[in-house]
Amino acid sequence: MFLETSRYYNQKVVDAITKDGRHIKVLTLRRLPSVEGKPVLIKGNDRLDIMAQHQYGNPTMFWHIADANTELQANNLFLEKGKRIRIIKVPQK
Repeated sequence: MFLETSRYYNQKVVDAITKDGRHIKVLTLRRLPSVEGKPVLIKGNDRLDIMAQHQYGNPTMFWHIADANTELQANNLFLEKGKRIRIIKVPQK
């Protein structure tokens, strides 16, 4: 259902019933892991996809940076220039 690089790749899918009786498939709640990462200072031109490309070799892996900073809206990490965020190392397959 999801690509291997997606944060939802191994997330469990379950059946649910809506209020009007329809059967649907839903993802279970995804808990953010506790992680440690190296602090990085946000500069004026930083972008999450470019940071992910530089760190992981894949811009779609930006969600690792968001997870390390417990941010659901990943681009919110870059609203404040001069802010420190964490970057984690992702194990290579």
